[in-house]
Amino acid sequence: MIKKAAFFVLILVLILILFSVFKSSAQTPLKVGDKIPSFELQDQSGNNFEIDQYTGNTAMVIYFYPKDDTPGCTKEACSFRDAYEAFTDKNIKVIGISSDDVESHKNFAAKYNLPFTLLADTKSEVRGLFGVKDNAFGLIPGRVTYVIDKKGEIIFMYDSQLKAAKHIEESLKAIDGSMD
Repeated sequence: MIKKAAFFVLILVLILILFSVFKSSAQTPLKVGDKIPSFELQDQSGNNFEIDQYTGNTAMVIYFYPKDDTPGCTKEACSFRDAYEAFTDKNIKVIGISSDDVESHKNFAAKYNLPFTLLADTKSEVRGLFGVKDNAFGLIPGRVTYVIDKKGEIIFMYDSQLKAAKHIEESLKAIDGSMD
């Protein structure tokens, strides 16, 4: 009986690994020095948001997160909210992106008084453009934060699925070290 259970678990793990290999449509991950791609998504109010309107004149923090209203994502969003003034004092626009829809973002922003832009990447196309990989056998979308200068160039990237609040701390350190 134990051998059958172990065999079943092994088969399940192999299937999950194969699924994650074939599921990943993300391109090569963007890195420091790369220009961010052009994209357009809807924000939490249902308005079209075109990144090109900001690239060239506004520094940004763009963070990709797995899902609205989950413990880690709520902690991360509330940490960005609590540090929001530290970003805006430096004229930096904060943008959160997940595959949740506009209505989910609207509710999430209202529930936690989030003052920044949330973008609905329902088809994970922008996640793919940035090359943000899924974690945990391709079942959980990755959590990656980018700091982008006014020219649209990535000056810092932080990738940690489990240290949600640390994204803010590391972003602020990078900003203080490069934009002052």
